[in-house]
Amino acid sequence: MQALWMVLASFWFALMAVGIKYASNSFGTFELVFYRGLVSMVFMAIVVRARGATLSTPVPMMHVWRSTIGVLSLGSWFYAIAHLPLATAMTLNYMSGVWVAAFIVGGALLYGDAQKQGPLLGTVLLGFAGVVMTLRPTIDQNQLFAGVIGLLSGMGAALAYMQVTALGKVGEPEERTVFYFSVGTAIVGGIGVLFTDITPWSEVRTQDALWVIPIGILASLGQWCMTRAYRKGATLVVASMQYSGIVFAALFSLLLFGDKIAPMGWLGIAVIVVSGVLATVLRARAMPDTPAEEH
Repeated sequence: MQALWMVLASFWFALMAVGIKYASNSFGTFELVFYRGLVSMVFMAIVVRARGATLSTPVPMMHVWRSTIGVLSLGSWFYAIAHLPLATAMTLNYMSGVWVAAFIVGGALLYGDAQKQGPLLGTVLLGFAGVVMTLRPTIDQNQLFAGVIGLLSGMGAALAYMQVTALGKVGEPEERTVFYFSVGTAIVGGIGVLFTDITPWSEVRTQDALWVIPIGILASLGQWCMTRAYRKGATLVVASMQYSGIVFAALFSLLLFGDKIAPMGWLGIAVIVVSGVLATVLRARAMPDTPAEEH
């Protein structure tokens, strides 16, 4: 049941997205990335100290790689959001679950163990079908380059998730992994701010400024739960559970912003829920093994 941490992570990320939607009325994208990383970095440093751990790591380059691909994926996704319909950008980014499955099945083929992965792979593909049904993405011919960037954002996210699993294998605590990713996010956001306009605080609306700290904390909680899920859960099940973020986002849009969900969207949400349930049931019936054994 460790994969259920991914459902909780998706909930925190969806709440964070709500905060970003409100805060974006006063702040630019790079400003939000910077503040998110800075607040998360401070928050996770406090958590690390409170748990009696240390920020010193025996595998600094693994954190550098995880932060680099994670931030590049985040930047690619922001580019896709700016140049594609939002539903299309989100769909391409959520292909990370399909990429994770492809990496795992590819590795299993090398070891002659792909047959065992078939049913769980099916739940990942079923969940992604639900995402497409919910978001109904479209793309024009002049958006092909942005589409490729969006596709790369999903691949980068998948590589970042796999690196999280690798960090778990070497015994890195989740909170330390999240801290160093927050550092990378703050650095990239800070660099971006240097080349863009900074919103003077005198022009920031109070109701938007109040979201800055919650966004960073919610990002921390989401990353923390996601890291634990990929570190301790079965990777294909976690990849399937990841799609629950679309469900939470759709419901928040309905309840908070008055967005309508078409009948096809409700059907897609049902498919996503069913895929998560099936993945959990299949995993429970299978012989237990570790995420590392699935690679």
